[in-house]
Amino acid sequence: MVCPFDRAQALEQRQRDTAIAAALAGPRPSGPSLTHCQDCDREIPEARRALGGITRCVPCQTLTEKGRR
Repeated sequence: MVCPFDRAQALEQRQRDTAIAAALAGPRPSGPSLTHCQDCDREIPEARRALGGITRCVPCQTLTEKGRR
């Protein structure tokens, strides 16, 4: 007999995998990156700008993704 905890853990893992796959399948920014954040005007580090299509610094992007802006 299968332990209910094992079934719950397997379900949680499937849901996590589905959520990660959905996030990775979403549209990625492309094109040139800005040198300064469009929200707070702080400089965006070169390593982040190298990703392409970056318009916000990490703190502002985090707030945007959490729906606070």
